[in-house]
Amino acid sequence: MSSWAELLKGKVAVVTGASRGLGRADALALAEAGADVVITDILLESDEESRQTAQKYGPLSQVMQSTNVVYAEKTAEEIRAMGRRAMAIKMDVTDREQVKDVFARVKEEFGSIDILVNNAGTLDHVSQIEKQNDALWERDLRVNLTGTYNCTKAVWPYMKEQGWGRIINMSSVAGTLGGFGQASYSATKGAVLSFTKSMALEGARYGITVNAIVPGIINTEAFRMGNPKMNERMIQRTAFRRPGEPEDVANAIVFLCSDKAKYITGIGLNVSGGIELFTF
Repeated sequence: MSSWAELLKGKVAVVTGASRGLGRADALALAEAGADVVITDILLESDEESRQTAQKYGPLSQVMQSTNVVYAEKTAEEIRAMGRRAMAIKMDVTDREQVKDVFARVKEEFGSIDILVNNAGTLDHVSQIEKQNDALWERDLRVNLTGTYNCTKAVWPYMKEQGWGRIINMSSVAGTLGGFGQASYSATKGAVLSFTKSMALEGARYGITVNAIVPGIINTEAFRMGNPKMNERMIQRTAFRRPGEPEDVANAIVFLCSDKAKYITGIGLNVSGGIELFTF
């Protein structure tokens, strides 16, 4: 029986939006399970253009960049210290040509791309429909939905050719339950679930499984920056009365990427502490 450190031995994973939060935890967990990992993000510590990039993508990126909550290259260093191969690459999931170029580079330098975690996303504004900023609506569609499409389309030929692949898309309970003032975010995350099911049907004949994670309230840097009263209100809706940790999501991803989950495809796996349940 293989140990956790051997579950993904010899596999190469790409994790988008992995400079912090869930993406960083996912990258580290995949490496702990034996995979080599490529971290992509719009923000890198050494990138001199990070400030301009952050301004382009909204307030959350600006806050993370200005407070140095960017760990893409640090995460790659930690993975290399485990004895795995790792690289941090700047990539904008909305830039289709750049995405294609990055995946081609990874294939050339690492030899294969076996796992894709579509983690890159935006969640930095709340607004009721009458006051919804149209530009932010379009941006959320481009990043959360079209970005997932772009990366999936770019990696597909490599996985198809090798007859094996694992794609994990990041949804949210906002996509299954809705969210007050979160029309754009909820719409994109619900669409990601439908996209996941369609890709699962297309991928099965090529040995590619496609699944989604549906996180609830997770104790990331972004969550801790939120309104304390609102955070506590959401926590009290969970069955456990506490937030989950990024590692809870990451461990579920490792399982879905392993051969232990080879007959699982097209699902949305809730890692949500029962927030979708009726609680008193």
